[in-house]
Parts: sequence; structure tokens; C-alpha cells
Amino acid sequence: MDKIDRMRAFALVAKNASFTLAAQRMGRSSRLVSKYVADLEEALGVQLLNRTTRSVSLTDAGATYLAMCEPLLDGFDELEETVRNAQKSLRGVIRISAPTGFGSVRLAPSLAAFATQHPEVEIDLNLSDRRVSIIDEGLDLAIRIGPMRDSSLKVRQLGQMPLIVCASPAYLDRAGTPTDPRALATHDCILDGNMSEPGLWRFDIKGEDVAVPVSGRLRANAPAASARLAMDGVAIARCPAYTVAEALRSGALIELFATYRVAPYVVAALFPQNRRMTTRVRHLIDHLANDDLITNAGA
Repeated sequence: MDKIDRMRAFALVAKNASFTLAAQRMGRSSRLVSKYVADLEEALGVQLLNRTTRSVSLTDAGATYLAMCEPLLDGFDELEETVRNAQKSLRGVIRISAPTGFGSVRLAPSLAAFATQHPEVEIDLNLSDRRVSIIDEGLDLAIRIGPMRDSSLKVRQLGQMPLIVCASPAYLDRAGTPTDPRALATHDCILDGNMSEPGLWRFDIKGEDVAVPVSGRLRANAPAASARLAMDGVAIARCPAYTVAEALRSGALIELFATYRVAPYVVAALFPQNRRMTTRVRHLIDHLANDDLITNAGA
């Protein structure tokens, strides 16, 4: 029985917390995957997984083994890709996390183009507006917008994303149009639950970075929802440019304080430092870095 198959079976069971899902990904039966893991545990002389009728979880030894065997599996996959001339025919799964709105509007079309170019590559796109752990979730890379707070990950900048403060004509007719950011104190603002300081909006006022306190009755953890609420005239929103670009063009929203914009957020690809990057992931990152949908994210 091949040791690589045993390791791969164990890694897939651990990451999916399921023998059934692991078997589906390997194209094997659940019974065979269970045998692979049992034989691996017997060969090592340790229990790697806790099993009950309802759940599968890692033992301490299993967590240690998973952290060490994943780079080996990645290296083996890289070796196979190289031997098969993978630069011309990429293959395998790429698991990606991205913000919901950006992933749907900008990233998905770019991934579609990449998938068309490389028909043997499988793409598993997970959209979430929370900052998921790349390591814990078994991801190859994550697309993020804003400050890059995790120093344990490698970062490649893909583009830039301005933040736009905007409101609907109906709201401005009702509440008045503020001409200075500090006037936001008298307005109803939509707070972004993903921001580390949702109640402070930053502006460049005469070359100085000024944090303006804001408040409001509404809070949302997805920029698209904030944009929709602003279009409905309930409050002023601060949104990434891609979520409001069309509404600004149509006049459904009006930008406020354009001359006070702070430096744009970075759109970046993040990936583990201690894991060897496979050729398919490297090619995907290169593709994203050269795609106008991503690099001109503020357009």
C-alpha cells in the first residue's frame, strides 16, 4: 500500500472532518480510506484521529503529523506537475477564500477565464466576509482587501481599492449634503462590522490623517449590503469602490468628500510561508496580478 496514499487520505479526513468527504475527493471508497488511515496509525504506532459515530477530530499527535505531512504532499504534487510539464497543462485543486462581494463581482469572472485556459484545474472558491484562517481551513490562498494584519503569511499585492463615502440623492435632499468630513457627526452612517474601528472613518484633511467619529442605527458586515442600504436612502455609507461603481455612474449614489480620500486599500493574495507553492497556484496568482478586473479594482 502506497505511503503517499495513506498520508493523503489522513490529510483529507483531517481537513474535512469526514471519511466520506475524503473518499469523494480521493475517488476511493470510504472503507478504503478508513483502511489507509488505520494502516498509517499502525505503522506510526500512534492514534492520529479521534473517531465517534458523529465526528472526527485530530489528536495532538495527529495535529503535529498533519502540519508536517502537508508540505510533503504539496512537494509531491509539485514534483508530479513538473514531470508532467505542468506549465502547459496545469492540474489539481486550488482552494481560495475571498470577500463575498469582491469574490462574486470581480474575482469570479477572473477565475472563470483562468479555468477556461486550464481545463484540468479545479477551483474551490469559498466566499466569506470574515477573515478565515488559511492554515486551519486548508486553503491555498486568500484574497483580502485592506490592512494585512497576519505577519505569518506571504503577501502579493494585486491592485488597489479606494473607499468611497456616498449617499443617495434622496438622503441628501432630506438630511443635507455635508461638505466637510467632520460634519458626519450630525448624520446617520452605516457602520461596517468588519472594520477594526467601525465608528472611526479616516480622511486626508490638508495632508493630515484625521479619524472622524461616526455613528448610526445600522451596521452591516458585507459591503454590498451597506451599498444597498445607502441606495435606499437610509444613511451615508463608506464602501469599497467596486460595490458602488455602477450606482455612482447611474446617479443612484453620490460620492462625498472625494478630495479627502485616504490612501486606497490594498487588494492582495495571501498564502502560507511554510508551504511550498504549487505551480498551479503560482500561475493563478500571476493571472490575477495581470487581470484588469483585479488590478483596477477601484474602476
